[in-house]
Amino acid sequence: MEYIETAIQGVLIIEPKVFCDARGYFMEAWKKQEFEEHVGKIDFVQDNESKSSYGVLRGLHYQKGDYSQAKLVRVIKGKVVDVAVDIRKSSPTFGKHIAVELSDENKRQLFIPRGFAHGFVVLSQEAVFTYKVDNIYAPQADGGIRWDDPTLNIEWPIDPADVLTSEKDLRLPFLKDAELFE
Repeated sequence: MEYIETAIQGVLIIEPKVFCDARGYFMEAWKKQEFEEHVGKIDFVQDNESKSSYGVLRGLHYQKGDYSQAKLVRVIKGKVVDVAVDIRKSSPTFGKHIAVELSDENKRQLFIPRGFAHGFVVLSQEAVFTYKVDNIYAPQADGGIRWDDPTLNIEWPIDPADVLTSEKDLRLPFLKDAELFE
């Protein structure tokens, strides 16, 4: 696998080696020893999966306090643009974001450390999105930021009129009002 640094320290794009032949393909999606050599020791404790249709935008979400989570995300069907926003107040990249296209074709993954809000928008007819987290989900620790916060300047590659999101996500605060990491 190739581990590619992004403009925000700690956020990595991971490109697996894919072996294709007449039968299809084979790849290693995650390899603990190699991952720890490039990222550090992360103890993933849960795998999550969602299925969404075109225009669905999930996020920008995070878990607060003792329940914060690092994530390793990928798409196994379809195509999304995945976004990680640095919400660590003491970070030199506070409020900045990384946007990466993840798809079943490019097989890229994105590692997002703790201290980031995360979301994605589906660009294909349907997408199956999966991710590993290093901490359990705790509803009482839910946090989030509005996907359309103008201070974040995220260029979502979809007409805002086509965005489908949850009522819960529509009630999320803007960055200036959100509970953030130190």
